[in-house]
Amino acid sequence: MSTDAKSLSKVIPNVGIIEKIKPHVELIAAGLSGVFIAAGWITDKTGDHVASIIFYLLAFVIGGFAKAKEGIEATYENKQLNVEMLMIFAAIGSAIIGYWTEGAILIFIFAVSGALETYTMNKSHKEISSLMKLQPEEALLINNGIERRVPVSELKVGDQILVKPGERIPSDGIIKNGYTNIDEAAITGESMPVSKGLEKEVFAGTVNLTGAITVQTTKTSNETLFHKIIELVQSAQSEKSPSQLFIERFEGTYVKTVLAAVLLMMFLPYFLLDWSWNESFYRAMILLVVASPCALVASIMPATLSAISNGAKRGILVKGGVHLENLSHLEAIAFDKTGTLTKGKPEVTEIIVNENFDKMELLWKTASIENQSNHPLAQSIVKYVKENLERDLVHPENLEDVPGWGVKAEINGEQWKIGKADFVGKEAALSFAAGKAADLASQGNTLVFVQVNDCLAAMIALKDVVRQETKLAIDHLKQQGIFTVMLTGDSEKTAKAIAGESHVDQFFAECLPEEKVEQLKKLKEKYKTIAMVGDGINDAPALAIANVGIAMGEGSDVALETADVVLMKNDLPKIAEAIHLSQRMNRIIKQNVIFSITVIMILISSNFFQLLDLPFGVIGHEGSTILVILNSLRLLKN
Repeated sequence: MSTDAKSLSKVIPNVGIIEKIKPHVELIAAGLSGVFIAAGWITDKTGDHVASIIFYLLAFVIGGFAKAKEGIEATYENKQLNVEMLMIFAAIGSAIIGYWTEGAILIFIFAVSGALETYTMNKSHKEISSLMKLQPEEALLINNGIERRVPVSELKVGDQILVKPGERIPSDGIIKNGYTNIDEAAITGESMPVSKGLEKEVFAGTVNLTGAITVQTTKTSNETLFHKIIELVQSAQSEKSPSQLFIERFEGTYVKTVLAAVLLMMFLPYFLLDWSWNESFYRAMILLVVASPCALVASIMPATLSAISNGAKRGILVKGGVHLENLSHLEAIAFDKTGTLTKGKPEVTEIIVNENFDKMELLWKTASIENQSNHPLAQSIVKYVKENLERDLVHPENLEDVPGWGVKAEINGEQWKIGKADFVGKEAALSFAAGKAADLASQGNTLVFVQVNDCLAAMIALKDVVRQETKLAIDHLKQQGIFTVMLTGDSEKTAKAIAGESHVDQFFAECLPEEKVEQLKKLKEKYKTIAMVGDGINDAPALAIANVGIAMGEGSDVALETADVVLMKNDLPKIAEAIHLSQRMNRIIKQNVIFSITVIMILISSNFFQLLDLPFGVIGHEGSTILVILNSLRLLKN
């Protein structure tokens, strides 16, 4: 809601209600249209024909207003008739020959489909506003030692800004003073914070975790990497799918053909076949009714909604029929690593303790020290110890955080150091436990070393572990002949280890968001239809540009809004289920389309040879619609 609307809603409460209802107006109108159709049918059966016509007229106007307006405006702008206009003509034609119910139902079906289309379009734009919320609006500019808040849009290249712990970095730049840990998940998707010091590059939208830093900006606000993510999402969403372009091209030809046939039916039989004017007009109106795409619309929409409902029951949320349709055509799927193939949070995988120390006692004291830190690695160690030791943690006597390296502490007179290899002595760390550090690191582990009174006491390995269901999911996809790829912002070493564990066919490491998009474009050149599976903000452009974007249910709001399919329980094997559901839906849609077109052709031919009267034409037309709907409802069953 705009600021003006919010202010106005405080004065006039109904304004807030109107703003909430506005996105659903078309759906409400379609529902009211259905109610008036039912009322018209009931009053007609009771003999009150005047009242029934009034109800039908209300159904026409309320249900058809949005589509009629859209059709007229599009016709005026493009100078070309469309299916919306054909629906208007068909409905009017039905009324002219006295079949108000059929005309109203035709309007109702198109009103419902139009409302669903509008609702989906409105939802698809929300991720842009979600992205914008993550970019700071102000920055703390330092000029001649004086600090002042300025809008990010006013920052120029070369300006120096102060970023305090806990704040998002407002602009891309280089660190000129300070040392800190930065959460770059918004850009790279990497779950582990990155330590950065002098002359290291930082990106807008990332979070400064520990130390205050002075950053010299290198880009203006509209040139940052974060801004590029927004642009990539917008441009990818504006691209039309091949099927959409085909439908747009087919639409004009279809409408022209039907209208031309109706006009010919009005006059040619009178002059060439000695039909009466009444007979010619009667046959033309029957043609307009039976040639309307009612059955064709019913061939697709109920099947799609049934399949989507079936998927929702299984925890597979599909945002539109076109995305469900595309799933059956997938030839390759790209996966983000962190939070998708892996759990997204580091877990303790191995602990090696010096034989001169008691393991349980050492872990208890280590957790007591790490409990004072908010670093993800520290919290993972604390969680592990709490789950395995039933003992309350204590507060260390002295504690000093050394940004980018680790922590110093004192417990019972003992001097403790916990952190990186260089913090406790790189040579000793690498030779600890017969040099096992190198082997653990090659498997994608991050290592934390514990030193007590200058003696290296323990090495703790942590890793963003592969989900248990990942291997099963990848193997199922391979059995279906789908090529699998992993895209990650992680290092080559970590990526290689995770790729091996998860069974993917190929991987690409150290990918920024725009590089993920480039890799997807290359995949698109090789494979016709591809999907992207991700969960983070940094995955949004890739999710948008893929033929099908699939998000994990526990992912970021931006990923959930950008994606076409959401796995509500983060269950990767559901992808194979979604593909099978798509294949079933496409088979049923093909059956429906072939059947409905066959019926329409038979009805048109029968009408031309004067074998079809209007009541039988209506029965054939509406009967075929009911049959394809019943066939579509089979998709509700597992």
